[in-house]
Amino acid sequence: MGYMLNGEELETGEDEFLLEANFSDEIVPIIAEAEGIKLTDVHWQVVNFLRDTYKEDGQTPNFRNMLAGLDEQHPGVDWKKVLYELFPNQPARQGVRVAGLPKPFGKGGY
Repeated sequence: MGYMLNGEELETGEDEFLLEANFSDEIVPIIAEAEGIKLTDVHWQVVNFLRDTYKEDGQTPNFRNMLAGLDEQHPGVDWKKVLYELFPNQPARQGVRVAGLPKPFGKGGY
């Protein structure tokens, strides 16, 4: 299927993840809309965290590391609850998809 950005179709693979990371802020609302998500400032905090982690580590964090990293940046938030409210379809996957990053591969077979 792919996502259209500025007249160009961005190629997706399995589960509609982009095959190549796209760090354009313009892609996030396009993917979020396809996921049925209305973006808030907190969504953008998570998207930016995921993108920064991907740039730094070359991969996205698993759910446990998402919780720890977000808590370190924004302490005092029940991130487990918040992430499931923001991205109800597996936050470590749906959040990554909305952030415009490739499919995560790690422990647990995802």
